[in-house]
Formats: sequence, C-alpha cells, structure tokens
Amino acid sequence: MRRLVLLIIFLSGSFISSAQTWEFGGFLGGAGYMGDINPVKAYKLTDPAFGAQIKRNFDGYWSAKLNYMYGKVRASDAASSNTYQIERNLDFHSPVSELSMQIEFNLFRYMAGADFGYATRKLSPYLFTGIASFSYNPLTNYNGDEIELRLLQTENVAYKKSAISVPYGAGVKYNISGKWTIIAELGYRTAFTDYLDDISGRYIDFNVVSPASSLTQALADRSIVVPQIGTPGTQRGDFRPRDTYMFAGVGLTYTFIPIKCPTF
Repeated sequence: MRRLVLLIIFLSGSFISSAQTWEFGGFLGGAGYMGDINPVKAYKLTDPAFGAQIKRNFDGYWSAKLNYMYGKVRASDAASSNTYQIERNLDFHSPVSELSMQIEFNLFRYMAGADFGYATRKLSPYLFTGIASFSYNPLTNYNGDEIELRLLQTENVAYKKSAISVPYGAGVKYNISGKWTIIAELGYRTAFTDYLDDISGRYIDFNVVSPASSLTQALADRSIVVPQIGTPGTQRGDFRPRDTYMFAGVGLTYTFIPIKCPTF
C-alpha cells in the first residue's frame, strides 16, 4: 500500500513539472456507502466530505489528476425496511481517507482560460476512472463507548485498515469566468475489501474459536430476537466480495497557464 502511495506521488510530480496547463481545486459534498447493510441504495449519502485535486490538462479532452478525498460513511440495520436486517441489528460508521490517480475524459473539447487556436466549450460532461489507496476503520457504539470493530475480529478475520479501490464516475464542468471552473461530480469506488462495514461472511462458533472475548461475542451477534439469529455457520453478510463507497458534490478549480518566453 505504501508503495502505491509513493508511486502516485511520484507520477503526479512528474506530470506537474512538465505540464503545459494544470489546475488546482477543492471539493465539498457528501459521502456514502453500499455493502452488507445498504445493498441497493446507490444514491444514499450520509455524511459530509471534502477534497482537493491537482490536475494536468493534456488537451481539450484528456486530463490526469491527483485527487484526495476525506469523508465518513455509516449505515444501520435499524433504518432498513428488510425484516431480516432489522432483526440482525448491526451498524457501523467509518472515516474514509483516499488518495487516487485518475484519468478524466471530456465529452466536449474543454480548456478553461486558454487560447490554443481552436474553439473550446464553456461546458462539458466528463467521465473518469483510476486507482486509489484508501484507509478506513469500522466503528460502532456500544454501552456508551465507541468500539473499533477490526480489533475484535467478529468473523474471525484479521483485515487491514487500508485497501485498494477503483474510482469511476461522471460529472459536468462549466467555465464560470476566465480560468475558473465549477464542477459537479458523482463518483463510486469499488473497494478491494468486504470489511468496510465489518460484515462479510458467516456467524462463527465461539466454542471453537479462541480467543473470543465477551465483547466480540456481543458485537458479532447483536440481533434483537430471542433466540438470537447468529447460529454458527449461517449467513451474516451478503456474500458479495466487495463493498462500495462514493463521493458526490461540487468543486471549484483554477487553471494555471505558464508564461512562455518570447522568441526573436
């Protein structure tokens, strides 16, 4: 993971140093999650998010950008309309910090604040994808305390606090004045982990798993029915191999254009 972050920083430094035009900007919006607790609502944002980007514009269509995003995601079975989820009664919340390298493609020729000898649009939809490294840490509240679920191994799985994800999405950019551009963007991230929410597979048998604290047992099965539903070996998660998180919002960028020396 550390090598990926260093590679992203190195590549971003390379394109910035040689860029003909590049941008710096900020982003404000919301963050959301899809996974074992929220399996279908791809539009559900739950918490604020913010970010920043440095972008190189190769021409009116293609760009590459180094992008940082931070937000929080959360979900609760108690808010579901599904009877099984309500009875299962699991929940989580987690910070998400992401550094990504993305490629961006404008559907129309667009370059803010520059005269390159060809017509450009003031507005363009765009698509993007890339690769990201992100950190996360699923938490829950129990008896007045905030508990770090990763340390409890509620499914007897030791997972890390960081993973790789694949960002993808779409947006619209508009040249509001000169070198200033406003953007609206929705982006999803397919995470290469199923433990963003600390839920993935089956309930475990604490009679054969050692060590298992009383707190681990209590938070592995928080079902509100009697008897509890956490029979060892039965389904706890939805068995899909990856969780998803998303960011949506608006941003503002400024395009820098280098001053070229005159030729004689």
